[in-house]
Amino acid sequence: MAISHRRLGLLLGFIGMCLFAGTLPATRLALSGFDALFLTAARVTLAGLAGLVLLSVMGRPIPPRSLWPELFGAALCTVVGFPLLAALAMVTVPAAHGGVVLGIIPLATAAAAALFAHERPSAGFWLASAIGAILVLMFMLRRNGGGAVSAGDLFLLGTVACGALGYTLSGRLAAGMPGWEVISWQVVIFLPIAALATFLMWPPHIASAPVSAWAGLGYVGFVSQYVAFFVFNAAMAVGGIARVGQVMLLQPFVIVALAWPVNGEPIDVETIVFATAVVATVLIGQRMRVSRR
Repeated sequence: MAISHRRLGLLLGFIGMCLFAGTLPATRLALSGFDALFLTAARVTLAGLAGLVLLSVMGRPIPPRSLWPELFGAALCTVVGFPLLAALAMVTVPAAHGGVVLGIIPLATAAAAALFAHERPSAGFWLASAIGAILVLMFMLRRNGGGAVSAGDLFLLGTVACGALGYTLSGRLAAGMPGWEVISWQVVIFLPIAALATFLMWPPHIASAPVSAWAGLGYVGFVSQYVAFFVFNAAMAVGGIARVGQVMLLQPFVIVALAWPVNGEPIDVETIVFATAVVATVLIGQRMRVSRR
């Protein structure tokens, strides 16, 4: 029996979410050998080179000039803003903590989709998303001991804003061209600047960087910055930006699970309880109506 568009979109969204979930743990690994600015430039350079090769091999023409502003805006969010702010945040906060803060991305994405992609989530959808966001924010505050928001949290909130807007603009573009082509053009746009920045910030003792740092750089460059968008852009084009974006509510807890073996950050009962509650809001939200104009 053929899978429905809605289910296919959710399946692809889940796979893309799992690929994105490795970003913060891999970033912390990479920061053990590289600083945040070099890491950001290097990951964009790697993704840009991969995108340039694929576009050349596939013989894809340059997109129409009417799409350039939207491509540039999406690239500014997903290629520059998100990775830079995430790297700066991971300098001071654990990956598991960062993953919980990113749990509000689905709500932010739904808001961005309503503003920029002409989607109309129902009141029930907004309520489910809001409850999920409140749960992850409660989790964040409990982990901070009820204290004030840290600088790392502010960087993470900026990451949320960039992610939501970037996903929305990418989802709009993916409705008219393949998802892999959308992200390919985005990383190619910033390839010249990123390559120059990588050269200028090249660490003098880069040969002494641990293998784990190189592995982290490879993951965020080829998977987080490039391949994961193939899947997620396709998911948003098929299933809708707001609905697929809500799958990202699961990302904090996948990050927490990965942070244990990758970064040595333990998992506790409280995390499991909050994970169960957030999963419930996702399941409820998926049953709520999201219309598309």
